[in-house]
Amino acid sequence: MWTLWDESSGLYTGDGSVDINGNPVLKQKTGNWKACPFILGTECCERLAYYGIATNLVTYLTIKLHEGNVSAARNVTTWSGTCYLTPLIGAVLADAYWGRYWTIAVFSSIYFIGMCTLTLSASIPALKPAECVGSLCPPATPSQYAVFFFGLYLIALGTGGIKPCVSSFGADQFDDSDPKERVKKGSFFNWFYFSINIGALISSSFLVYVQDNAGWGLGFGIPALFMAIAIGSFFSGTSLYRFQRPGGSPITRMCQVLVASFHKWNLEVPQDSSLLYETQDKHSAIEGSRKLGHSDELKCLDKAAVLSEAEMKSGDLPDPWRLCTVTQVEELKILIRMFPIWATGIVFSAVYAQMSTMFVEQGMLMDTTIGSFTIPPASLSTFDVISVICWVPIYDRIVVPIARKFTGQERGFSVLQRMGIGLFISMLSMTAAALVEIKRLQLVKELGLAGEAVAVPLSIFWQIPQYMLVGASEVFTFIGQLEFFYEQSPDAMRSLCSALSLLTTSFGNYLSSFILTMVTYFTTTGGKPGWIPDNLNEGHLDYFFWLLAGLSVLNMLVYVFCANKYKQKKAS
Repeated sequence: MWTLWDESSGLYTGDGSVDINGNPVLKQKTGNWKACPFILGTECCERLAYYGIATNLVTYLTIKLHEGNVSAARNVTTWSGTCYLTPLIGAVLADAYWGRYWTIAVFSSIYFIGMCTLTLSASIPALKPAECVGSLCPPATPSQYAVFFFGLYLIALGTGGIKPCVSSFGADQFDDSDPKERVKKGSFFNWFYFSINIGALISSSFLVYVQDNAGWGLGFGIPALFMAIAIGSFFSGTSLYRFQRPGGSPITRMCQVLVASFHKWNLEVPQDSSLLYETQDKHSAIEGSRKLGHSDELKCLDKAAVLSEAEMKSGDLPDPWRLCTVTQVEELKILIRMFPIWATGIVFSAVYAQMSTMFVEQGMLMDTTIGSFTIPPASLSTFDVISVICWVPIYDRIVVPIARKFTGQERGFSVLQRMGIGLFISMLSMTAAALVEIKRLQLVKELGLAGEAVAVPLSIFWQIPQYMLVGASEVFTFIGQLEFFYEQSPDAMRSLCSALSLLTTSFGNYLSSFILTMVTYFTTTGGKPGWIPDNLNEGHLDYFFWLLAGLSVLNMLVYVFCANKYKQKKAS
């Protein structure tokens, strides 16, 4: 039995964590940085496997499955979008029923089966189309397509159980009730993102080379091997892990609050919040969750916790669809309060999306040669990864200690301040891209190249600052989002909130596509070439970058307003 004495003695964690058997865990023997190498290793290998498929997928579809450019691009974007939607499935299962550990374990196995299926489809001659003969390329048969896409979408399902859970499971290893461990938790998110980018760097360089030069069977087999290593790494740390109990379906609890508050619309909310319904126990009625303190906004939802006369007289257990605890009501309030902060991440993700689209198209019309060597324009995204890998230790070891002296914050900057700094840097990245394009178009005019879709004598390395600035903004905003959605989410909804944060990436891509469509529509009226024609030498890509810089400024102002109004959660 876990007693109050056990918690206050300092031997056990104070945040309700248990071991794999459900027993209280000793602080000195579990969690903390002891458990993190296994989790960080898992994430690094899993991301290496994911990017090993995603980075060069469009090439495989066009060259090996003989798809057209439009069909291949559509299949890649549909699959990528699915990879950012399936985390909602994994998150609900983790928070409601299985817990984060078993969700990661089950979905990792699905992921590995998908990787093996993909490797087989690229290795066995019967599972792939014959090679092209001249210009004749036999299309893939329905069965060959079926095997390939079955493996591909098993990976999409598998990543849905890993993405929202691994960062939260790693943060679970640090006791929220211990100030020293809380500081380490902030550092964990930095190194977690560092691990992601190490995996991405290896994939975008070594694995792409293997796939293009040594064959796709080996090129898909190596990521499958790393996925197996990820699973082995994850299970190796089991005895050191701290676990949080699943708290039941968060969607059901939110619906109960809405139904109960609607049902009691005619009841008055008492001025004294202590009169609202809450369990008398030290812990919340929601498994694995601390009690949440009452907040004054959104009082209409408080009606769900108002005791009616009939409920006061009755000695029966309350109907959860008619009466909810204050903690349950506060869970929904927290999600509503987080929404404006979440929404500002969509514009940031739209800026981030330019790295794989407009930055590459801009680079195609610049000088990509060094002597006899030609640099693929897309490969400059490596500088984004290098920027992240450099900035994480700089931020963790230099920026935080210096900032701590000025701000008094244990982590140097508050999470909201950190995210705001990243939004500002993202605006600078668009400004840098616009200035490079102005210089490029100036050379186009001077050399009379406007009518030709040819590169200008301006080195592609002038793009490095815009890639490096995007990388720096990631370290502040994306890692800040990981921290924010873990810390501010209700204890029993942490995986769900991590999944919601991933949705900003998906919506950011959709927003980028929408902006491109609108820009093309409005700037091509009257037969004009528009800002972004097929021949960028005739257009004004710099105007597009300035538009995104302006949207970033507006987004940052909205963010600053929302961040100043934001009220932190109050947990017992």
